[in-house]
Amino acid sequence: MKKWLKYLLFGLLALISVGILTFIIWTQQTYDPSEEMSRLVEDTHQKDGWVVHEPEDIGTKGIILYPGAKVEPAAYSYLTQHLASEGYVIGIPEMTLNLPILNGNKAQELMERYDKVEEWYVGGHSLGGVAAASFVKEHPDDTNGLILLASYPTEGSSFAKTDTPILSIYAENDGLTTESKIEETKSLLSTDTTLYQIEGGNHAQFGMYGPQKGDQPAEIPAKTQQEIIVRTIHEWVENQP
Repeated sequence: MKKWLKYLLFGLLALISVGILTFIIWTQQTYDPSEEMSRLVEDTHQKDGWVVHEPEDIGTKGIILYPGAKVEPAAYSYLTQHLASEGYVIGIPEMTLNLPILNGNKAQELMERYDKVEEWYVGGHSLGGVAAASFVKEHPDDTNGLILLASYPTEGSSFAKTDTPILSIYAENDGLTTESKIEETKSLLSTDTTLYQIEGGNHAQFGMYGPQKGDQPAEIPAKTQQEIIVRTIHEWVENQP
């Protein structure tokens, strides 16, 4: 009986080990920047676990965007470079096992590094937006608003009945964060929420890393979608009181 129990225990440990190893291997199969993005952005400014772009003159406003699950931060470099040209310090962090949900408080690193920035807008793409929503919910005094890119809060980080400024940008052809999902989760957003739909856009083009499994084809170029995102974020941030 003890021998069979020992075999069973070893078998369970082996299964758990294989499961953990498989999971780790899966998290390392990331979405890298597309060739198009690499042509558009010569330097991703990746250092110390962050992709950071600064304006020529650092002002009082900063933006932190968490990447989507398994998406390399550099895949958002076109977005960060052009937001920086609008006057913002902007950073995209690397995440443990490439899963933003494991580093929900990562934004604090950049906020401490740029302590002269007075207004911080924290957001993220897809699962990154979920993690960012939790951070903003837990740090209302340190943040000035939430930016959701093809994302939404969870029940645990609901902003219902609050006046937290939220910008939610979603895409018409998103096969992952679908329009119906955005509609279903509207009740979790604040009374001060701006919703913006990108016509013809899809999930993967919130970054520039090529096609993504489960997504639908976009009807507009990735560069066009990126420009729409930059313009929409810039206009929203500048309209904040």
